[in-house]
Amino acid sequence: MNHSKLKAMPTEILTTDDLREFKIELLTEFKKMLNEQHGQPSKKWLKSYEVKKLLGISPGTLQNLRVNGTLPFTKIGGQMFYDYEDIRKMLEPTKQKQRFSFDQKR
Repeated sequence: MNHSKLKAMPTEILTTDDLREFKIELLTEFKKMLNEQHGQPSKKWLKSYEVKKLLGISPGTLQNLRVNGTLPFTKIGGQMFYDYEDIRKMLEPTKQKQRFSFDQKR
């Protein structure tokens, strides 16, 4: 082994406080990543069976969404793929603020 080619590397001492801080930062980043997903699939493109399961719909309902243009899709080699973002956008208009009404009886 040729010691003349070895370079001295600066040494840094880590304390338990440094490690604790690193752990907190790491956990915070993991939580942030999980919250960003918020139950969403981790992939961009979903197959028909995944969309049916996600939306809780039948094959016929999924076909109707395709036929009437409500849900865009891409067909590759007989397999249909759906962009998760298109599914999210499709559901967006159906979100309604919950309204409470109180009957006032006199």
